[in-house]
Amino acid sequence: MKYKIDVVRIRENYITLNGWVVGRNPASAVRYSVLDEKKQPVAFHLVSTRRDDVSQIYYKKVIDRDFGFDIRFSYERGKTYRLVIQCEGRTAQIRYNEALIQKRASVAYKRREKIRDLCNMETVRVALDYLRKHGLRALVLKSRNKLEGIDSDYEYGEWYDKTKPSEEELEAQRSAPIGKEDPLFSVVIPVYATPDRYLKEMLDSVLQQTYRKLELCIADGSPAGKDKAELLQEYAARDERVRYQVLGENRGISGNTNAALRLARGDYIVLCDHDDLLPPQALYRMAEAIRKHPACDCLYSDEDKLDMDGGSLFDPNFKPDFNQDLLGSVNYICHLFAVKRTLQEQVGLFRPAFDGAQDYDFIFRVTEQAKKIVHIPEVLYHWRCHMNSTASNPESKLYAFEAGARAIRAHYERTWPELCVKEVKKGVDYGIYHTLFQLKEEPLISVIIPNKDHADDLDTAIRSLLERGSYRNLEFIVVENNSTEQKTWEYYDRIQEEYSCVHVVRYEGGFNFSAINNFGVRYAQGDYLLFMNNDVEQINPDTVRELMGYGQRPDVGVVGCRLLYEDGTIQHAGVVIGFGGIAGHTFIGLHEVQNSYFHRALTAQNYSAVTAACLLTKKKLFEQVGGFTEELAVAFNDIDYCLKVRETGALVVYNPYALLYHYESKSRGLEDTPEKVERFNREIARFMKRWPDILAKGDPYYNPNLTLRKSDFSLRDLNKEKIGEPYHIQGIERYL
Repeated sequence: MKYKIDVVRIRENYITLNGWVVGRNPASAVRYSVLDEKKQPVAFHLVSTRRDDVSQIYYKKVIDRDFGFDIRFSYERGKTYRLVIQCEGRTAQIRYNEALIQKRASVAYKRREKIRDLCNMETVRVALDYLRKHGLRALVLKSRNKLEGIDSDYEYGEWYDKTKPSEEELEAQRSAPIGKEDPLFSVVIPVYATPDRYLKEMLDSVLQQTYRKLELCIADGSPAGKDKAELLQEYAARDERVRYQVLGENRGISGNTNAALRLARGDYIVLCDHDDLLPPQALYRMAEAIRKHPACDCLYSDEDKLDMDGGSLFDPNFKPDFNQDLLGSVNYICHLFAVKRTLQEQVGLFRPAFDGAQDYDFIFRVTEQAKKIVHIPEVLYHWRCHMNSTASNPESKLYAFEAGARAIRAHYERTWPELCVKEVKKGVDYGIYHTLFQLKEEPLISVIIPNKDHADDLDTAIRSLLERGSYRNLEFIVVENNSTEQKTWEYYDRIQEEYSCVHVVRYEGGFNFSAINNFGVRYAQGDYLLFMNNDVEQINPDTVRELMGYGQRPDVGVVGCRLLYEDGTIQHAGVVIGFGGIAGHTFIGLHEVQNSYFHRALTAQNYSAVTAACLLTKKKLFEQVGGFTEELAVAFNDIDYCLKVRETGALVVYNPYALLYHYESKSRGLEDTPEKVERFNREIARFMKRWPDILAKGDPYYNPNLTLRKSDFSLRDLNKEKIGEPYHIQGIERYL
């Protein structure tokens, strides 16, 4: 029997345990029980969950069984409980109390657990399988990545305590002068049957802000007889900044919010829910950002979640700067959100037709009209999370997600009326959307594939699009580069005879990825170019359609896809500038059935760059920016191209639904000789000289609170990297 407890949370006097159990036989039954300190049974609620990632690891395939569990039971603080797991005649008992939970959440404990997990026969078996398939060099690289991953993430509560403002800093903020030109914030709160305790905590958190130039605008839509008139009157008598209206009826979330909005007299509207909390520096940071960016008319911050008793912070959402296509997939902006009142008046009030996703619809309309959108990369909002909220249980309010789909449709109808939204589907989870676009036409796409030998791989790549793909209007430009095997030339003759849309052209210079692709483009007849490696294979038959769905938009310059290694783990899911010092792929090695940070690996969004292993772009734009930079012969040429495209104002989109395998390292060597390492370092230096600003300031589609040392969006390791500082590559100075 093997088991692991992945998540332990104490919420609302309950403890919740999420984990998995497997036996030697996948059909083996598992029994659970919970005991108190006297070893007496405790009632618990069990939900069995799918864990296809565990099934893949231990049984080498997805088995239609629930290996995961979600167990919840009443928890009295100060006492110790035991979870008992029984399977195949073996029994495990895991103890839980506050001290043990805190210890297991520490960085040191997590590091030991990861090392222990690696030291087992299963790891040896997996390593041997990988060695047989991919060779020793590839195994060494994979092992190195695994060992680097042992640097465990901080437990968020510990990390937050280390990074939040000190009392001295907060006192300095309170003492800072506030002038007439500084903004007045109207904090707008719709109230409905809020428990007094939570409403008081919210009101106190606003009134105790270090930035004092604010007003509280409250509309109480609670039913008659259950209103909060007495409590609100008490607060208004105590502080003249409190303004409220008791509506006497529930007008719905939009109607209640609109009533509060009508009370607002401030320069900026700040939206808050009735039971959440603001940290004391929230409005000070907002005012600071407005001083720095006087033209900004829309602001948002990072956020986290707060348990019901207020004793624990968790699930920090460290967001990118404004990300139009991420917003089109999920309401990632959410809280804390502020909008200039003149802009709010321009876009109008909240719309009851979108209740459940009224804030999503409102944020769309605001950001569509905003002149400057500012993101503050700091947690300025604590979102209280309870069992029936959409924050912790999205399925509890399915109507909200249907309203969200309507908000997305309305957004596209306003911004790109010439686009036809075919369908807005549920994505990887509720609240995340997959938008399918109807193509206005099917223009010719020229697929550019460099090749040297590896005829079998090339054939797989071509046929996966031609024979299994749903997009038909394709031509293939195979750029032959110094092949030596006779079977390669025989294959060229055969494939061109079989398919008239396949053309082989010869580039006789030495290997230079940029020059080879630029050469191939000279022969392209299509309005769109699809750069593709010879070692990829299409998985989703609609991959090219998915790419074109975004690629047809006038504001989009590049569209990339999700690439998987042969074992189903992620090879590419977008690129972050700064990873490892220059740039790197996100979520490398994550299995496709595992959750990524806020599901980012499976969510369409903008990135600074995507890989040219499969990259769609417009031919006119490619020619406008000068194609691939030929001084970057091997590395970072695709990243460089994407950054050149972004300089024109066009967007780079990562679309995870365009899905292929990438059998990387089969058709190209590793950087494993002194000559290759030297060349690689020279190209790093060239890239650094070409793009110093983004390397110094940080990738706008990432977040300075997240690490540059790993690809999984972990929190920064505060002992090794300061928040916002670039990653330094040792020894690169001599190449600059």
